[in-house]
Amino acid sequence: CVGEGIVVDTSKHFTKILDVDTHAQTVLVEPGVIRDELNRRLEDTGLFFGPNTSTSNRCMMGGMVGNNSSGTTSIKYGVTRDKVLEMEVILADGSLVTFGELTPKEFLAKTVLPTLEGKIYKALYARLSVEEVQQEIRDKFPNPAIHRRNTGYALDALLNMHPFNTAGEPFNLCKLLAGSEGTLGITTKVKLKLDPLPPETSVMVAAHFSSISECLKAVAPCMQANDLYTCEMMDKVILDCTKNNPLQAQNRFFIQGDPAAILMFELRDIELESCRKQANALIAQLQGLGLGYAFPILEGESIEKAFALRKAGLGLLGNMVGDRKAVACIEDTAVALEDLSNYIEDFTALMESFNQEAVYYAHAGAGELHLRPILDLKKSEDVQLFRTITKEVAQLVKKYRGSLSGEHGDGRVRAEFIPMMIGSQNYELLKEVKYTFDPKNIFNRGKIIDAAPMESQLRYETDRQEPNIDTLMDFSDTEGFLRAAEQCNGSGDCRKLPSAGGTMCPSYHVTKDEKDTTRARANALREFITNPKKEARFDNVELKEVLDLCLSCKACAHECPSNVDMATMKAEFSYQYQQLHGSSKRDRFFARFTQNSRRAQHFLGLSNFIAQNNFTGKLFKSITGIAPKRTIPKIQKANFHQAFADIGQKVKPIRKQSTKVLLFLDEFTRYQDVQIGKDAMALLHRLGYEVTLIDQLESGRSQISKGFLKEAKTIANDNISFLNARITDKTVVVGIEPSAVLSFRDEYLRLADNKNAAELLKSVSFCFEEFVAQQSAAGCIIPTDFTDEEATIKLHVHCHQKALGQQADGFKMLNIPENFKVTLINSGCCGMAGSFGYEKEHYDLSMQLGEQRLFPAVRKADEATIIAANGTSCRHQILDGTQRKALHPITILKNALA
Repeated sequence: CVGEGIVVDTSKHFTKILDVDTHAQTVLVEPGVIRDELNRRLEDTGLFFGPNTSTSNRCMMGGMVGNNSSGTTSIKYGVTRDKVLEMEVILADGSLVTFGELTPKEFLAKTVLPTLEGKIYKALYARLSVEEVQQEIRDKFPNPAIHRRNTGYALDALLNMHPFNTAGEPFNLCKLLAGSEGTLGITTKVKLKLDPLPPETSVMVAAHFSSISECLKAVAPCMQANDLYTCEMMDKVILDCTKNNPLQAQNRFFIQGDPAAILMFELRDIELESCRKQANALIAQLQGLGLGYAFPILEGESIEKAFALRKAGLGLLGNMVGDRKAVACIEDTAVALEDLSNYIEDFTALMESFNQEAVYYAHAGAGELHLRPILDLKKSEDVQLFRTITKEVAQLVKKYRGSLSGEHGDGRVRAEFIPMMIGSQNYELLKEVKYTFDPKNIFNRGKIIDAAPMESQLRYETDRQEPNIDTLMDFSDTEGFLRAAEQCNGSGDCRKLPSAGGTMCPSYHVTKDEKDTTRARANALREFITNPKKEARFDNVELKEVLDLCLSCKACAHECPSNVDMATMKAEFSYQYQQLHGSSKRDRFFARFTQNSRRAQHFLGLSNFIAQNNFTGKLFKSITGIAPKRTIPKIQKANFHQAFADIGQKVKPIRKQSTKVLLFLDEFTRYQDVQIGKDAMALLHRLGYEVTLIDQLESGRSQISKGFLKEAKTIANDNISFLNARITDKTVVVGIEPSAVLSFRDEYLRLADNKNAAELLKSVSFCFEEFVAQQSAAGCIIPTDFTDEEATIKLHVHCHQKALGQQADGFKMLNIPENFKVTLINSGCCGMAGSFGYEKEHYDLSMQLGEQRLFPAVRKADEATIIAANGTSCRHQILDGTQRKALHPITILKNALA
């Protein structure tokens, strides 16, 4: 989607599944239907769409047709071209045409139509009927044994049909349109062939190898001797990237030693024992060949985790810090399986001649590996290398009669090498096809045909002195703010729908606008902050609008394979923008929550009356810019030290614990959630922990979220000094409100002057649920400390805890009582996000977010079910959206004490 012209985005409105025919095993879809969403809707029919890309949770069927996508299952189910039966297409003259199978008689009738459709059929018939033309195609196009081949237009596929092959299948122009990358028309409907669902039972052999060469020597014999469902590869470069990704690090559980490469062989059958037998036979085959050193067998959820690791490969390459990146230019080459080992040996030698450590991963069983050189395209010498490497690899692929483009398309990068790959005569034929379909060259200009040189029109101006952008927060871990934005490599994980799970980009879930994705925000940031006018880098209204709907949920820092932390970048942008324009009255009101709440406590009755009364409440909301429909929580007051003293006198500890707790009573607990603070004190005291109350500090969370970073920096430095002075080898800091205490482990590292001191505080700071779950695992807290009564609980977890991979801690904590039945709500972001859901212009979107997953799940729960939520904003959102009161897990566990 790069170039001059109008971008036609089908993802928002062309999303209908129009018809499912279970008897014929077909489905009619609009092009914006997402592949995984289609299969989710087809589950009850026993059918599914087989081709499966690594982007299947956000890639659309129109894109899969345009790219002729294939993915991990192509060795079993073929490529998208094999599945396309009919296409409804808008041609260049505006006519709406349906392409599909034709009998010889129907085909000839098409050639005499006085329309653009007729001209297309007539031109193809005239050219492809010539024997010399047919021979040139057969001689010069990629080896037909390679089922992943997408070089140019698929004229070779048309030759296998009537009327050009009397023994072939009926003519269907869809086979040409598949893989045409939007250069021939606009697709509005697609009819696809489906397959019966595969057997549910599977096992995976994750064979470990000491070298790439050894790994690839195993592919052909294993493919020949086994009925494999998938055969995927990951190399050491990819595996090393997974170490630093919070989400994928958990999926490395099966890695043994330090393999140079892993082959993931998946086997399926009706019975598990049959799968295991096949797996053992495959292992014996590898051992007999002397290939591989470890062969862990995975089953059940372990297979899903291993595939998640493999699927994250492309995005994980974006984790490389600095300007050198794994560059897409030769990542789509495919050769016949019997040529793969020799081809890769030649390829490795070629890369070594360029002093390159290439990346090898993906579809070994299909003869296609995603190979990427690591280059700095900000330097002219590497741009030249970019071209030279691509050209020489193209020549190498030609030697093996392979396809330079297996499934990702020729696009702007590889299209200029098509004449080399298929010969000049065939290329002229491709041009005839293009300009017959599209005489004025209006569709996706510059792709496949008449492409500009691959090194032209790149994002970066080569050899430019990159701007050193002064920021208040420390971005040294990414070599600066600009490179933090440049971590985004466009993989689009932020476009996945709520049904795919996760939290990332909640506003996009509602708007379906690209501008509301992490990818768009990162692109906008790096575009504007490289403005040569230093004072204008953050002075941009459009950039402010693009960042406006970021809820700072921090999911991107966890779910994005490149760990693009947009929440932190938004905080820095907000600070920089305010330095130029000042801050709004509302932002100051929310940022200074602690001071405002402290003042309100002095006039408690009056303050709550003003906020809660119908007339004065409306006036208050109007002045502060709060949504009229939003309720305002009451300010509360308590003497926590007196309350704790009372608890100490009335409650006897069950046992004495060795760990001492600094209980951080954050600003939200002190002024709004007083009872939860008291419950936390009572629970810890009863369980035997020596508790010291910290009720004089604020976390700085509200300042960070509103871009008041100077104030946040002062708070961070003061808190680090205060808390570290009270830390011993037996002391931990435990917080109640996740967004508050997790700032100690996140933003403080960027704000603090003393990084070592910040790291110390990070190492001893825990969310309450995290602390209790760890203490339970260590045997310090046991089920008999609590009631044996039954309870059913549905738990919604704060976004920031999800972002740090702590969602399970609340689940573990509430499961300590042996008769508690706890379910995690697959809720994503609640939609409140601190002050976001209070703001009048954001209220509707906030409530729409709640309605996507959280509110329906809460409403489905019967009255006896306890709704749990550990975020103060989350509990407020649930109350406003469902009129159900959610309890903090602390309160639930305190009430469950024996």
